[in-house]
Amino acid sequence: MRPSPRAGAHYDRGVTELVTLADVRAAAVELAGVVRRTPLEPSRDPVLDGVHLKCENLQRAGSFKIRGAYMRVSHLDEGQRALGVVAASAGNHAQGVALAASTLGIRCTVFMPESAPLPKVAATKGYGAEIILGGDNVDDALDSARAFAERTGATLIHPFDHRDIVTGQGTIALEILDQLPETGTIVTSVGGGGLIAGIAAAAKQLKPDIRIIGVQAEGAAAYPDSLAAGKPVRLDKMHTIADGIKVGLPGKVPFAHVASLVDQIVTVTEEDISRALLSLLERNKLVVEPAGATAYAALLNYSVAHEGPAVAVLSGGNIDPLLLMRLIEHGLGASGRFMRANLRCADRPGALASILRLIGAYGGNIVDVYHQRSDPRLSVGEVAVDLSIETRGSEHTSEIVAALRDAGYFVSVEGLSI
Repeated sequence: MRPSPRAGAHYDRGVTELVTLADVRAAAVELAGVVRRTPLEPSRDPVLDGVHLKCENLQRAGSFKIRGAYMRVSHLDEGQRALGVVAASAGNHAQGVALAASTLGIRCTVFMPESAPLPKVAATKGYGAEIILGGDNVDDALDSARAFAERTGATLIHPFDHRDIVTGQGTIALEILDQLPETGTIVTSVGGGGLIAGIAAAAKQLKPDIRIIGVQAEGAAAYPDSLAAGKPVRLDKMHTIADGIKVGLPGKVPFAHVASLVDQIVTVTEEDISRALLSLLERNKLVVEPAGATAYAALLNYSVAHEGPAVAVLSGGNIDPLLLMRLIEHGLGASGRFMRANLRCADRPGALASILRLIGAYGGNIVDVYHQRSDPRLSVGEVAVDLSIETRGSEHTSEIVAALRDAGYFVSVEGLSI
């Protein structure tokens, strides 16, 4: 966890006019009947007593993005509507813009990274948008969308850097404070910053002492360095499973709000995110995508000290089922309930059976076994055995490893220092 400098330390808040509470309240009126008032549920994980979950993963199109997208698209004049709209997104903003455009009868083109999850691509097409794939990340797609807008006259619907976007996202804060007026802390994911900017703008004006905390993936955290510099600073490289917040350069409009209103930005690791997804599935019965789980991850892993009842915004639930399978396994491993072990043993009849019996005697459930004789690192008469084992937790994992080593086997465990 890497906390940011105190917000606003070096930023001139007069550069960008901040969204007002009146703006957000007007947006809520416009969005009535368009967006869903999502539930606010108490967390069922005993570790997170006093934490509530704002379930934007249950929003129309699977994320909060429809709020800002509809506000932006609905404010276009007739001439702009006739030329259509263009957007760039890894998936959630794409779906939000496509749904908003189809609702209003406007042609929509969306640029998405080559790596965009297939279910998000399919869903965006399902809302009537034309999809163009290209580039490695959202920033690349955004460059292509800007060029398309210049060529065709289509209006670029930026995923976060516009007042209408920020204003629409701020309606989440109105709902939270109506559903749980005593809320002391709101924690939410941060990519480009539109979501947290809108929430902070509304919440701080309604309740000045409320704490607003943003969470970024450790491998794609542009805000800490940007806040330290007093201006948006582009990251040279990014790597994270949280594709929805994989943004290398904060927007000017949201940055002004974050610098002026947000109390803290923290980061979480990939393991933190995986554990959070697993907890959301097992304990709370909620399917959430990696980007949508970062706020919960920060609370679950004690990256955030919250005051009073805390609300974690689950910003989206659009996840590729194949990725979900891998993340469940990763989350089980991160929580000590699944391990991949490599053993070396003598190449003789019954040796493998002895290993399996020993693991079974200690209560380990073997998922798969791979027997390797041809590895040049092995001695003559020695074989390697790769095992995937379900366990009851970290202590149980250590117990099984210790038993194997006591029996004379060389054991290494992937990702664990035991």
